[in-house]
Amino acid sequence: MDIRQINDEYAVTGQITVADLDAIKAQGFQSIVCHRPDNEEPGQPTFAEIAARAEELGIKIKHVPVGPMGVTPEAVADMVDALEEFDRPMLGYCRSGARSTRTYELALHQRG
Repeated sequence: MDIRQINDEYAVTGQITVADLDAIKAQGFQSIVCHRPDNEEPGQPTFAEIAARAEELGIKIKHVPVGPMGVTPEAVADMVDALEEFDRPMLGYCRSGARSTRTYELALHQRG
Protein backbone atom coordinates (compact mmCIF):
# COMPACT_ATOMS: atom_id res chain seq x y z
CA MET A 1 0.00 0.00 0.00
CA ASP A 2 1.39 3.35 -1.06
CA ILE A 3 -0.53 5.96 0.95
CA ARG A 4 0.01 9.51 -0.29
CA GLN A 5 -0.97 12.37 1.99
CA ILE A 6 -2.96 15.12 0.23
CA ASN A 7 -3.38 17.27 3.36
CA ASP A 8 -4.01 16.81 7.09
CA GLU A 9 -7.48 15.37 6.58
CA TYR A 10 -7.18 13.26 3.41
CA ALA A 11 -4.84 10.71 1.86
CA VAL A 12 -5.12 8.42 -1.17
CA THR A 13 -3.90 5.02 -2.21
CA GLY A 14 -4.39 2.42 -4.89
CA GLN A 15 -6.60 -0.66 -4.46
CA ILE A 16 -6.67 -1.96 -0.91
CA THR A 17 -7.44 -5.46 0.32
CA VAL A 18 -9.36 -6.72 3.33
CA ALA A 19 -6.00 -7.61 4.89
CA ASP A 20 -4.85 -3.96 4.57
CA LEU A 21 -7.65 -2.67 6.78
CA ASP A 22 -5.97 -3.50 10.09
CA ALA A 23 -2.93 -1.44 9.05
CA ILE A 24 -5.19 1.37 7.82
CA LYS A 25 -6.91 1.42 11.22
CA ALA A 26 -3.53 1.32 13.01
CA GLN A 27 -2.42 4.38 11.00
CA GLY A 28 -5.35 6.30 12.47
CA PHE A 29 -7.74 6.52 9.52
CA GLN A 30 -11.32 7.02 10.72
CA SER A 31 -13.09 6.74 7.36
CA ILE A 32 -12.61 5.42 3.84
CA VAL A 33 -14.12 6.36 0.49
CA CYS A 34 -13.86 3.89 -2.38
CA HIS A 35 -13.84 5.52 -5.84
CA ARG A 36 -13.44 2.26 -7.73
CA PRO A 37 -16.39 0.50 -9.40
CA ASP A 38 -16.76 -3.19 -8.56
CA ASN A 39 -15.53 -5.64 -11.21
CA GLU A 40 -13.23 -3.14 -12.89
CA GLU A 41 -10.62 -5.87 -13.21
CA PRO A 42 -10.45 -9.59 -12.40
CA GLY A 43 -9.54 -10.45 -8.81
CA GLN A 44 -10.33 -7.01 -7.42
CA PRO A 45 -11.94 -7.15 -3.96
CA THR A 46 -15.54 -5.96 -4.00
CA PHE A 47 -16.67 -2.92 -2.07
CA ALA A 48 -18.88 -5.18 0.07
CA GLU A 49 -15.87 -7.29 1.12
CA ILE A 50 -13.86 -4.21 2.08
CA ALA A 51 -16.86 -2.56 3.78
CA ALA A 52 -17.65 -5.59 5.94
CA ARG A 53 -14.19 -5.62 7.54
CA ALA A 54 -13.98 -1.81 7.76
CA GLU A 55 -17.25 -1.72 9.67
CA GLU A 56 -16.00 -4.48 12.03
CA LEU A 57 -13.03 -2.22 12.78
CA GLY A 58 -15.25 0.82 13.36
CA ILE A 59 -14.14 2.60 10.19
CA LYS A 60 -16.91 4.42 8.33
CA ILE A 61 -16.90 3.66 4.62
CA LYS A 62 -18.71 4.93 1.52
CA HIS A 63 -18.76 3.82 -2.12
CA VAL A 64 -18.48 6.69 -4.60
CA PRO A 65 -17.55 4.85 -7.81
CA VAL A 66 -15.92 6.81 -10.61
CA GLY A 67 -15.94 4.83 -13.85
CA PRO A 68 -14.90 5.41 -17.45
CA MET A 69 -17.03 8.56 -17.76
CA GLY A 70 -14.79 10.29 -15.23
CA VAL A 71 -15.84 12.24 -12.16
CA THR A 72 -19.55 12.97 -12.45
CA PRO A 73 -21.51 15.67 -10.61
CA GLU A 74 -23.15 12.85 -8.62
CA ALA A 75 -19.77 11.54 -7.51
CA VAL A 76 -18.71 15.02 -6.40
CA ALA A 77 -21.97 15.47 -4.46
CA ASP A 78 -21.50 12.07 -2.79
CA MET A 79 -17.93 13.02 -1.86
CA VAL A 80 -19.13 16.33 -0.39
CA ASP A 81 -21.59 14.31 1.71
CA ALA A 82 -18.78 12.02 2.90
CA LEU A 83 -16.65 15.01 3.85
CA GLU A 84 -19.52 16.49 5.83
CA GLU A 85 -20.55 13.23 7.54
CA PHE A 86 -17.33 11.29 8.15
CA ASP A 87 -14.57 11.78 10.69
CA ARG A 88 -11.02 12.41 9.56
CA PRO A 89 -8.42 11.50 8.69
CA MET A 90 -10.03 9.95 5.62
CA LEU A 91 -8.48 7.58 3.08
CA GLY A 92 -9.67 7.50 -0.53
CA TYR A 93 -8.80 4.62 -2.82
CA CYS A 94 -9.22 3.53 -6.43
CA ARG A 95 -6.90 1.67 -8.80
CA SER A 96 -4.03 4.15 -8.54
CA GLY A 97 -5.28 6.98 -6.33
CA ALA A 98 -5.83 9.43 -9.20
CA ARG A 99 -9.65 9.30 -9.20
CA SER A 100 -9.69 9.59 -5.42
CA THR A 101 -7.51 12.69 -5.62
CA ARG A 102 -9.55 14.33 -8.38
CA THR A 103 -12.92 13.63 -6.74
CA TYR A 104 -11.64 15.10 -3.47
CA GLU A 105 -10.31 18.22 -5.20
CA LEU A 106 -13.63 18.82 -6.96
CA ALA A 107 -15.57 18.23 -3.75
CA LEU A 108 -13.42 20.80 -1.93
CA HIS A 109 -14.04 23.30 -4.72
CA GLN A 110 -17.79 22.70 -4.54
CA ARG A 111 -17.83 23.10 -0.76
CA GLY A 112 -16.21 26.49 -1.25
